[in-house]
Amino acid sequence: MITAEHLTKRYGSRTVVDDVSFTARPGRVTGFLGPNGAGKSTTMRMVCALTTPTAGECTVLSRPFRELSNPGRHVGVLLDASAQHAGRTGHETLALSARLMDLPTSRVREVLDQVGLSLREAAARTRTYSLGMRQRLGLAHALLGDPEVLILDEPVNGLDPAGIRWMRGLLRSFADGGGTVLLSSHLLLEVEALADDLVIIGGGRILAQGPTAELLAKSGTLARSLDDDALLRALTEAGHDVTRSPDGLSTSASLEDVGRLALSAAIVLIDLHPASRAGLEELFFSATARHGREEISA
Repeated sequence: MITAEHLTKRYGSRTVVDDVSFTARPGRVTGFLGPNGAGKSTTMRMVCALTTPTAGECTVLSRPFRELSNPGRHVGVLLDASAQHAGRTGHETLALSARLMDLPTSRVREVLDQVGLSLREAAARTRTYSLGMRQRLGLAHALLGDPEVLILDEPVNGLDPAGIRWMRGLLRSFADGGGTVLLSSHLLLEVEALADDLVIIGGGRILAQGPTAELLAKSGTLARSLDDDALLRALTEAGHDVTRSPDGLSTSASLEDVGRLALSAAIVLIDLHPASRAGLEELFFSATARHGREEISA
């Protein structure tokens, strides 16, 4: 589990992250979203103890990251897939980390297979890697210590559609096995398909957070009847907001309220269901409308 409490980061008079609090829970994928410069990367660096907070604190597995013994055995981190030694092979990169983590060399082959890098690809210098191959190597490094937590910044960047689908399945399997995933991405449709929880940040502050299903659920009800005019009057007189839509009536009333009012007015309902879900794109742009691309890179 990851817990951030009132994280704040200032550079001089500029506040890049402002009182950010959230929790990423085991068995769930938490999508961490925001426009460029919103403070996502700075927040993730504070979680990983790469940047010192001005105020607030963060724990991973109930301890500050710096206090984790052999942290790679507990937390897998991928913040920048390009941050790899260009003169080393993929296999050498993983083998060196395996020695530092006191892992058997057999673990290198296991994670290479897990992320879909062949022995031939692993034997090549990383400077020859495509961005997608770098992402796979970076994820292999994050998985090397068989961690309980994954912290990933834009892990699908550079992957083709098949690679994105593969990544989605791997992370879903990791979370379903009890792992904690904190995932930042600009690919909203992928996050919507994968994330159990969402944290949306803009201007360094939390704009929205909670279970994905709850945040994307539109309130209200859609109803159709044999006499929509009469149903509209009944709902309006009861104090509910009502608008006509191509599908009938859209109202702020609950399903139960619509049913009771229709029964009382002897109106036959032919369709009654909750309003459809909002898409993550709609939620994202609505929440971040005043927090577009920031001047300060985070």
